Amino acid sequence: MATKLSVNLNAVAMLRNRRDLPWPSVTGLGRIALAAGAHGLTVHPRPDQRHIRFSDLPEIRALIDDEFPHAEFNIEGYPTDDFLDLVEEHQPEQVTLVPDDPAQATSDHGWPFERHGNFLKPVVARLKKGGMRVSLFADPEPEGLEAARATGADRVEFYTGPYGSCHSDSEKATKELEKLGKAADAAVALGLGINAGHDLTVANLAPLVRRVPELAEVSIGHGLTADALEYGMAETVRRFLRSCEG
Repeated sequence: MATKLSVNLNAVAMLRNRRDLPWPSVTGLGRIALAAGAHGLTVHPRPDQRHIRFSDLPEIRALIDDEFPHAEFNIEGYPTDDFLDLVEEHQPEQVTLVPDDPAQATSDHGWPFERHGNFLKPVVARLKKGGMRVSLFADPEPEGLEAARATGADRVEFYTGPYGSCHSDSEKATKELEKLGKAADAAVALGLGINAGHDLTVANLAPLVRRVPELAEVSIGHGLTADALEYGMAETVRRFLRSCEG
């Protein structure tokens, strides 16, 4: 079964927010992505609303419910009380918990599960009680994955930034890919589902899918949005879907 593609709309929202105007439309481009075959939409509503705004969430929820009921809504964020209230209000199919400081430009590391397991466990239980799948942002290292499983989470999302940064160094990319593969092997052995995201492109996604055939979902924003400026959103989604086949 091919890896599913969730289109991250943060970069679209950031472009919109440069002006006090309603375009580019976050829901409009989300609609084009889903119509072209994307399996879901991802957002990361940060406290300062520098890209996705809280007001976007009910519109995206309604878009999926009314027009694409088989698609999924994935909301990422650090589990503050305000964030948990937000996801419980908008009921995404999946919540991805990240260990971000609010000032970070983007998610750039996974949870230290051994240290934060006791913090995460009740959060995971609360979200799962609400019917949401829970994924935890993780560095691609086998160490700590047992602690991740002990939180009760359904999946881990491996941070692929170091792999994505090897776009001009094939030897280093091969090493980073194998690192991801070994971490995925360990996750599978523990019964954890696997997601991945960060700096994935049409070129580097297919090798990842071949090395990690159990990869359930990728969430892609920056590279996909950049390609959409050149190819259009619909054709870009189709290109990434082909890469999702390995």
